[in-house]
Amino acid sequence: MGKNTRATIKTVAADAGVSVSAVSKVLRNAYGVSESLREKVEASIEKLGYRPNTAARAMRGKTYTIGILVPDLRNPFVPDLIDGIREASDAAGYRVMIGVGRADRGNERDLVNSMMDQQMDGLVLVGSHLSPEEIAKFAHQLPIVCLAFHAEGATDFDTVNADDATAAQHAVEHLIAEGHRRISMVTLDTIKSPENHVFYHREQGYRAAMRGAGLDEFIDVHRLSDPIRRTNDWAHDFLKRPQQPTAVFCWSDLDAIQLMTAAEQIGLSLPAELSIIGFDNSSIGGLLQIGLSSVDQNGFELGLGATEALLGRISGRSSALHTLFKTKLVLRKSVAGVSQD
Repeated sequence: MGKNTRATIKTVAADAGVSVSAVSKVLRNAYGVSESLREKVEASIEKLGYRPNTAARAMRGKTYTIGILVPDLRNPFVPDLIDGIREASDAAGYRVMIGVGRADRGNERDLVNSMMDQQMDGLVLVGSHLSPEEIAKFAHQLPIVCLAFHAEGATDFDTVNADDATAAQHAVEHLIAEGHRRISMVTLDTIKSPENHVFYHREQGYRAAMRGAGLDEFIDVHRLSDPIRRTNDWAHDFLKRPQQPTAVFCWSDLDAIQLMTAAEQIGLSLPAELSIIGFDNSSIGGLLQIGLSSVDQNGFELGLGATEALLGRISGRSSALHTLFKTKLVLRKSVAGVSQD
């Protein structure tokens, strides 16, 4: 089978060395199917990644439907991505269907399989928790573009990302230039294959900035264990530690805003006593009442770029594209300078 070719009941039968009717009987759990036949067919199904068509829709050709799988809809950055995806897909005459993976690998895998069952023409996976190998296996059956997922060596699917490491480094370097030395980072806990995830690259940028300024002794990374269901308690606990930073770089605006809220609740003066920079430049962070300084990675443009790459895959391109978008630091009232200790 070639790339982007969906397995069919015929290819399963050929691989297993049995008839199409035999495969059909196994799929229908028909009476009289021997255990040896079942094992042989199921082995070929697993090998080829075959998914039964719910209504033989493959006969119709394209469905002009694109699937989007996001980890969480509560992150204020996600709507910007979706807007960009919809803009490009609408212009090309494609509908969009959205699934929420909840940052759970098993749930994501099930959703991808369900989207394949619906015979979608391609998928955009946002911040996927699947491994590159799992994604490549799916990409052999339909076009896939990963957004907010670094896998620059992948050949079976495309990636579209902000230059996360460089962006984080520049943000922390700005805090250093403002006189801060005790600069902490709030990020997510390490998971399997962390090098694929944006928070890992942002942490590398933080560490590079601190080391470059000779501030190795002040490197302080605070990891959040639950990427979705955490409460504001983490921020209060973080601020109760005996040795407090004068500045914090947060891997996302969502956590930066939670930290700002907790700081104000305990009476810290922002930014005089604590400067904060987030990442995403979400619309909520830009509100006058919040005024969060943040790295702008332009989610709308990222969404556009991911969809254009996916449409290229759907049209037959087989060579992989790995695109990095430049970012800019947007400064607001959450950052102030300090005198050197």
